[in-house]
Amino acid sequence: MTDTGEQDERRRRLAAWRGSDRVLWRASADHRIRERLTALAADAGQVHDLDDWTDVYGNGVVAELERRVALLLGFPEAAFFPTGTMAQQVALRCWAGRTGNSTVALHPTAHPEMHERGAFSAVSGLRTVHPTTEPRLPTAEEVQDFEEPFGALMLELPLREAGFVLPSWDALVDVTEAARERDAVVHFDGARLWECVTHFGRPLDEIASLADSVYVSFYKSLDALSGAALAGPADLIAEARAWRHRYGGLMFQQYPAALSALLGLERELPRLPSYVAHAKAVAAALEEGLRESDAPWFRVHPQVPHTHQFQVWLPYDADMLNEAAVAQAEETGVTLFRRWFSDGSPPGLSVTEVTVASQGLEWSAQDVREALKGFLGRVG
Repeated sequence: MTDTGEQDERRRRLAAWRGSDRVLWRASADHRIRERLTALAADAGQVHDLDDWTDVYGNGVVAELERRVALLLGFPEAAFFPTGTMAQQVALRCWAGRTGNSTVALHPTAHPEMHERGAFSAVSGLRTVHPTTEPRLPTAEEVQDFEEPFGALMLELPLREAGFVLPSWDALVDVTEAARERDAVVHFDGARLWECVTHFGRPLDEIASLADSVYVSFYKSLDALSGAALAGPADLIAEARAWRHRYGGLMFQQYPAALSALLGLERELPRLPSYVAHAKAVAAALEEGLRESDAPWFRVHPQVPHTHQFQVWLPYDADMLNEAAVAQAEETGVTLFRRWFSDGSPPGLSVTEVTVASQGLEWSAQDVREALKGFLGRVG
């Protein structure tokens, strides 16, 4: 498909999603610029004094956001970064200098391996190894028995590509202890850490306390415009600020992103447990509906979601499924599924990610089953 064709398809999808009355989740990128700016201007005064001066190179509202994140995660300091990619590169290169080992153990489907064009090695001089290739985080035994030394163990919580999966609390404790027995530090890729509290049954600061440093995203679950934070010991964050400057991340003004992040902490963070709980009901309704359908094969994974996001697999071409999803939204105003993908999937299978947020709380199990029936009726 040409670039023009791809843009036309994107505009069609956005128009269909925007025009839907019923959605499980409405992404921030689905809105027009005017809408986002208007909403931010109207609401930001609830979380910060708008008569305050704008930030300059990280002071003011940005410093307040850093203070709030450090407090939530139970660390002495936190630093705001424009992207998680930059935050994690900086974190791991700082740890490499301290441990004397530039090798990072992580999952082969972790974000730096899948979505950053080899930045760990190309930009930061880091080398990666994989204690496991299973679709889950490594076990304590796999870390203990791994044949090469490494300076840091990086754990993505939840592991997105495997279906937003999480280990048990005891398993997470064990694997972090196993890393430290090998004199390695532990870093959490917590882009979606905010929604892990339900699964672990622990508050954020207790979860984060298992790691030596933690990265969190502000836009993935909290609906902010952009941005990330790295939290950790004071000396690590001080060095991270220096490397942030060298990487080009010390931006002149960042108040729109910082204000939207503060709004996310105020509004979305307290609601995430309700999204996680309802995602389990939505997944169960999809499982039931698919079992009663004519679909030759399906999988809802995990069968009981660990967070408010999970996968659905079907044995059809992704283009066919995407057309069915868009057509359903256009014709009925109902968006059940968004985008389907077949890249990297076994032949003949496609996968979609399902997210349940505030809009999805309105859906009953019957609503889900009816929407699924309407979607499958357009497949084939």
